[in-house]
Amino acid sequence: MRNESFAPLFRRTLIMIVAASAAASALTCALAYYLFTKSLGKDIYPADYYERQIPGIEAYVREKSTELLVQEGGADLAGVIRGEDMSYQVVDNDGNILYGTHSQKLFDTRDELFDSFLNTTIFRDGYYIHTVPITEAGGNIEGAVLLSYQIKMTFANDRGRLTAVAIGIALFSPFMYIIGFTFLFSRILAEKINYPLRLLTDAAKNIREKNLDFEIDYHSDNELGRLCSAFSDMKEELKSSLSAQWHMEQERVFMTEALAHDLKSPLSVILAYTDALLDSTPDDSEKWHRYLSVIKANTEKSASLVQRMQDAADLERPDIQPQPTAIDIQELLSQKVQDYRLQSCCKDIELALDIHGDLLSPVRTDAEMLSRIIDNIISNSMQFTPRGGRITIDVSLEKERVCYRICDSGPGFGSQDLQKAFDRFYRGDIARSTKGGHSGLGLYIVKQLAEQLGGSAEIENSSSGGACVIFWHSV
Repeated sequence: MRNESFAPLFRRTLIMIVAASAAASALTCALAYYLFTKSLGKDIYPADYYERQIPGIEAYVREKSTELLVQEGGADLAGVIRGEDMSYQVVDNDGNILYGTHSQKLFDTRDELFDSFLNTTIFRDGYYIHTVPITEAGGNIEGAVLLSYQIKMTFANDRGRLTAVAIGIALFSPFMYIIGFTFLFSRILAEKINYPLRLLTDAAKNIREKNLDFEIDYHSDNELGRLCSAFSDMKEELKSSLSAQWHMEQERVFMTEALAHDLKSPLSVILAYTDALLDSTPDDSEKWHRYLSVIKANTEKSASLVQRMQDAADLERPDIQPQPTAIDIQELLSQKVQDYRLQSCCKDIELALDIHGDLLSPVRTDAEMLSRIIDNIISNSMQFTPRGGRITIDVSLEKERVCYRICDSGPGFGSQDLQKAFDRFYRGDIARSTKGGHSGLGLYIVKQLAEQLGGSAEIENSSSGGACVIFWHSV
């Protein structure tokens, strides 16, 4: 059953029903035949039982002769006849019934009796009638003994009748065995089929009750086994899908909390300085300029947080795919260094670009994605690099990819950072913490974008202790 298809299984069950019914019927009939042979002649009389008694009765009639014409003389005649299903009557030569066990005349007229019935057997009204003449010493017919019987099996006693009933049942036993064995084997077959079906039903109930922690313990190469296997695969896929949905939902909740937390500080600053400006007079231009600068910086920080959230959400959209175009890597990086020049000067940070290999020729990649990767890394480095520090951007062409190595002179990555820095919403350990906080999406975006460009990203600490982010993309 475990590895047997249903078609041969049903055929085998049918063969078993027929074979078991035939064997049981044969055994029953053999027992019935044995019982019949043991009862025949003792409890059951054969069909010609009474017919075989006629020669003995005739001899007895000839012996007794006219003594039988008086009832006293025929007292022993009934004892000569064995069995209850043969009746007789004794008549005189005029056809009058003298005595016997059959009270009705077995003939119509005297002439019919003595002309047609004597020494012969006739069949009338379903009975055989045999007439034995009674003659005197001179040979004259003085009367007759008429015997009435049927050619059929009869019973000597109740035991014989029970035996006949048993034989009759045995004749119908094949039909009863077929019905019985069909019920038995079909129930066994149904139980074997119902076991995996019950497992599937229970599994469906578990899924309906949102319980996916179950196993379908049925492994077979038949139809139900494959169905159970497919159901298990579906359950695992559903479990994986629901787990992913749950994880995404948790991330959305966390993203909302993170955004609210990260926006709280700059918005509080903006609100405080705005209130201060509203309470002050516009005459103090230096104070207004200082306050507006703080408001502008915190507004930009808030906008940056929102933009990173938008970037992370865009990464999950399947319709956003890289759009490769021919770009000048050296020109793009030089422009990036120029864009961050003012910010680096304000913090007294040296920003250096070093290009290795032949990158003068245009390279095909998505310029916007590449720009977002570089912006995320440099902005992170700016945030963690102390005043008077250094950020270096090394770029090299390696076979069919461009490799970027951006290092800063900040505190470097902690042991936990090295394992989880690319996780979504990871905010870093104490070594890379900042007072302003951050979304925990920068390096996550970097890695996702790099992979979309056919590359990847990794992090390490430089020999001097600073943090390094290395990424590459195909060309």
